[in-house]
Amino acid sequence: MVTLLRGADICAPERLGKQDILIEGQQITFIGDLPAEALDGLPNATVIDAQGLTATPGFIDPHVHISGGGGEGGYANRTPEIVVSDIVRAGVTTVIGCLGTDGVTRSHADLLAKARALETEGISTFIYTGSYQVPARTLTGAVVDDVVLIDKVIGVGEVAISDRRSFQPTVEALAELVSQSHVGGLLSGKAGITHFHVGPYTTRLAPLHRLLDDYPIAPQAIYATHITRSPELLADAVDLAAKGAMVDMTASSTTTQSLQRYIDLGGDLSRLTLSSDANGSLPEFDSDGRLIGMDVAKQTTLYEQVWACADLPGVELSQAISLVTSNTADVLGLEHKGRLRIGADADILLTDGSHTIQLAFARGREVVRNGAPQIRGTFE
Repeated sequence: MVTLLRGADICAPERLGKQDILIEGQQITFIGDLPAEALDGLPNATVIDAQGLTATPGFIDPHVHISGGGGEGGYANRTPEIVVSDIVRAGVTTVIGCLGTDGVTRSHADLLAKARALETEGISTFIYTGSYQVPARTLTGAVVDDVVLIDKVIGVGEVAISDRRSFQPTVEALAELVSQSHVGGLLSGKAGITHFHVGPYTTRLAPLHRLLDDYPIAPQAIYATHITRSPELLADAVDLAAKGAMVDMTASSTTTQSLQRYIDLGGDLSRLTLSSDANGSLPEFDSDGRLIGMDVAKQTTLYEQVWACADLPGVELSQAISLVTSNTADVLGLEHKGRLRIGADADILLTDGSHTIQLAFARGREVVRNGAPQIRGTFE
């Protein structure tokens, strides 16, 4: 199938101005001004007038509980798995699935099966092996084996630190875990990342600083999320990013304030991403650690906050879009994702002035039209 998008204002995420985008099959094969006669050799091409619309890469969400999460308040608090229409409605065309607190009743077999199901239904998916727990639970018996031998496994996570729900691993144990994932990445050509859940405890990112200061750990192997829990944690994250690690903000109603503070502290925007934590639980604990409330994270929050960030004074649209496209693709080693360029997967959003998704493509397939999902899960 061949589709030509005429005259979109391209944010790739760098600004390219108004150009045409040619999609052939699942890939982008041309960006520029395509002469009308060039279509003579493509008699079955679909031509779409994209003038007045902004074209961006499809968003990459690096932290999604695709098979459900939660469970902190007991069995009835297990959150449901995600559905594909909720994903594409939020402009997301690639998700990375993870477990979380519960690595006991939630299995990696379920996570892998759900990832394959979502890909069959129309989007791109990858997963982390492991969970909050250290030593890590895996599919094959070892993190390095999972990364090397299982196509969709690109690293380990989310490993909990500075949290009551963490298994309180030693820094030495974390060094072994990060090294297994990193070496697995080297052997398989993947990112081999370790994705850390950071809780509210006062140790904050100290274990990760020690990994970089005391062990021969590659900074790019470390990827810390939930960094906006406190001003002190955010400042610590700026320092960690300065050492070469990647850090991630979980989208919420305070994302714009957090991004502004990150910038004011001199934070490196190229080392920052945004994620949704979609379908994960949002537990609220009292000072004694007792659960007093529970909500479920929504992927649409990510989409809303990206555009809110783009409206911040001093923040360019390309910088805001990079937080969910090129930055994320770089940290996760997804070479064909996160950018509009020749040879990349045709994951494309076309949005209007009110940020409504008028069209979205995932690997060249139309998945959203006029804000409405065009694909649905088998049981939706």
